Amino acid sequence: MMTNKISFKYLALFVSVLIIASLPLYADNYAIRVAISITMFSAMALSWNFIGGFTGYPSFATAAFFGLGCYVGALAQRAGVPSYLAWVLATLFVGAFAAFLGLIILRLKGHYFAIGSIAIVELTRLIISSWESVTGGGDGLNVPLMQGLPAEVASRVLYTMLVIAIAVFLVSFVVDKARLGFGLRCINQNEEAADMVGVNTTQFKIMAFTLSALFCGTVGAVYASWVGYIDPTDSFSILLTVKVPVMVLLGGAGTLLGPIVGAAGFVLMEEFFWASFLEWNRAALGILIVFLIFFLPHGLLKLDYRKLKNHFFKVHSAENKRN
Repeated sequence: MMTNKISFKYLALFVSVLIIASLPLYADNYAIRVAISITMFSAMALSWNFIGGFTGYPSFATAAFFGLGCYVGALAQRAGVPSYLAWVLATLFVGAFAAFLGLIILRLKGHYFAIGSIAIVELTRLIISSWESVTGGGDGLNVPLMQGLPAEVASRVLYTMLVIAIAVFLVSFVVDKARLGFGLRCINQNEEAADMVGVNTTQFKIMAFTLSALFCGTVGAVYASWVGYIDPTDSFSILLTVKVPVMVLLGGAGTLLGPIVGAAGFVLMEEFFWASFLEWNRAALGILIVFLIFFLPHGLLKLDYRKLKNHFFKVHSAENKRN
């Protein structure tokens, strides 16, 4: 029974990938833009899951990694580097930055680590804003636009983001089944006990933190190429660094498919609230997020749907008897 459930989940994921990949054949620009958002946030949510889901460290540094990816990719392209190579350079730079940073910040735990990770976002934003001679400061940077018609560019970005999301999922799958995944879950349960039984907690945490940053850098570089203009406020948005953990929590932290489900659900809900509550969309979405966190503390994928179904039928039968 459990095998059938798992097979169904992966089959649903495969079908979803095929649907997204086929969108440029028949969908309009709006649908493709939403699909790009879903794939982009899926990649970042899967990345955050390494440190926040598997390891249990509440990182809020996602916007720093995304923003650095934007700027490294943009500066490389402005220097004449081809876009695809610029994305690789951004990935490597952000990965190296996160590995170095992990040596320092991962000495902190709990809410101290959370506050420290938020400080990283503000620190990187201030550095980028102040370094006008290189980054353009608060005026931002123009990025060489992708060649081709708007529909062609959107399709190329969609496929690139989809490939990145698939790559992060495959890495997550390998990590989950490997010794690294076991060690990260041990750290999540009890870090002191994990250290006592031989888990190299420092090394494992740095690896998880690096993985959580690596693909965010790639996504940032691709995003910069897509929009053609970046600035510190947009690239290092605190809202972005809050959104990604909420997506993972919505789907199910520490699971393989939870971040994808959470990212897709959040993006679709956000689009609905933007369309339905133009003036109050932030407040309505915030209330919904609070509601989901309180009533779905373990995420959508960890709900016992069989119990919910049985409870629904019991309530429905009782109402019918009263009537």
